[in-house]
Amino acid sequence: MKIRDTVLKPEEEAIFRLRELYGKYGYTQYKMSKFEEYDLYVRNKSFLVSDSVITFTDTNGKLMALKPDVTLSIVKNTKDLQGQVQKLYYNENVYRISGKSRTFREIMQLGLECIGDIDGYCIGEVLMLACGSLAAISENYILDVSHLGLLSAILDRIPVSPTGRKQLLESLAHKSLHDADTVCREEGVPAEQAELLKRLAACSGNATDALQKLYALLPDASWQEAVKGFEAILSVLPCENIRVDFSVVNDMRYYSGIVFQGFVEGVPESILSGGQYDHLMRRMDKKSGAIGFAVYLDQLEGLGSAKKEYDVDTVILYDESVCAGEVHRVAREMTASGTGVKVLKALPERLKYRRLVTIKESGVEILETNA
Repeated sequence: MKIRDTVLKPEEEAIFRLRELYGKYGYTQYKMSKFEEYDLYVRNKSFLVSDSVITFTDTNGKLMALKPDVTLSIVKNTKDLQGQVQKLYYNENVYRISGKSRTFREIMQLGLECIGDIDGYCIGEVLMLACGSLAAISENYILDVSHLGLLSAILDRIPVSPTGRKQLLESLAHKSLHDADTVCREEGVPAEQAELLKRLAACSGNATDALQKLYALLPDASWQEAVKGFEAILSVLPCENIRVDFSVVNDMRYYSGIVFQGFVEGVPESILSGGQYDHLMRRMDKKSGAIGFAVYLDQLEGLGSAKKEYDVDTVILYDESVCAGEVHRVAREMTASGTGVKVLKALPERLKYRRLVTIKESGVEILETNA
């Protein structure tokens, strides 16, 4: 076993693999400052994973914030380049409330953005790289994919108030058709249109079955074209790992078209989230299209961390009477062979180790143990 495999945490191992993956597809690393003007996040609070932001006043009197998100900074600093596509990935620290500890933490975040003249290939490539990102973490993964264009088109035909529309989206996000029924009744939505929305929500599952349901559900020519485009994008992805799920509902003030979330076995929450965010681009006075995703590396803490049998492979215990050079020699020989060591003068209580090596004036003694 390589030393790297025994030292790196799952989230640290993922960083190396994902950076290599993105680089192979021509995505270049984007570097940025640790902070931005607080106003950027105030204007886009609902785009953030959490609206809690750490702030401070700069020497010039401006209110600044430690960066809780990377995409907003990239969009802010990206120029519109007609007919071109900018492919960027980032490996940055963000500062926000951790989902596990519920306290502010510095979290390493990895992701990519494809900005510019976005077409079907670009969308498919980003989704393919999202699958590749999940596969680099675990072979047991699922990417849930939704299409806000189709969902929005149906909602546009349903006579509901802005509040009712928001409530319907929340009902879909929680997969609560009962709540959706309640909203439709309260808003006076005709039964036929309410049924259409519920049947769309039911178009979930593997891509083949879901697409068949969509073609049957949306016979209008304008909708059929959108379904065909959805099918073309899904066709480039590994079908066994793809699930169509219209409960993936990102904020429509920012997102449009394809949105998605990724899950791996052993982690109860999504570790990857993304989609097309053309509406965000317009809100920030950009003409380009955009699609991207982020991998939430803090969710990987503890992944595959079944209780270790040992805290360390080998403990080297030495007497004070032994010269330091001899202790260094033994430690170097063992680490050179790939063995992890902890060099001590006395054994701590409850330390679990596979092998104990003692160094005394009389020589080196190796003891196999199950302590």
